[in-house]
Amino acid sequence: MNFAESKKTRRRPSLTPMIDVVFLLLVFFMLASRFGMDAVMPAPLAGSGVSLAGPPRLVDVLPEAVMLNGIATDEAKLAIYLEALVDNPSDTIVLRSQMGASVQRIIDVMTALKQAGFPSVILVE
Repeated sequence: MNFAESKKTRRRPSLTPMIDVVFLLLVFFMLASRFGMDAVMPAPLAGSGVSLAGPPRLVDVLPEAVMLNGIATDEAKLAIYLEALVDNPSDTIVLRSQMGASVQRIIDVMTALKQAGFPSVILVE
């Protein structure tokens, strides 16, 4: 009888599963992180206590056009037409989305109005 202990060779643990987990975590955090800063444009909604006085200043935003008080208007001349309707540049202008205009389109019109010197723009449904 041979009672001598047999020498067992120790197996080294495989590093492949650990490397797989590290790459999965790397991919997860890359996809879950935000790489750019979001721009925030405050748009007060109607019903927030804003009082409207003076002639109507309703700008309808369509996918390809802009209407001022129900009349089709060239977007480049919108600021000129609005100047005739306001007493003070800080008078409120009402924006309304029509017929599936995208959010980006509404933001573009809001930005154009703010750059033209009309800081008080509210958004209605």
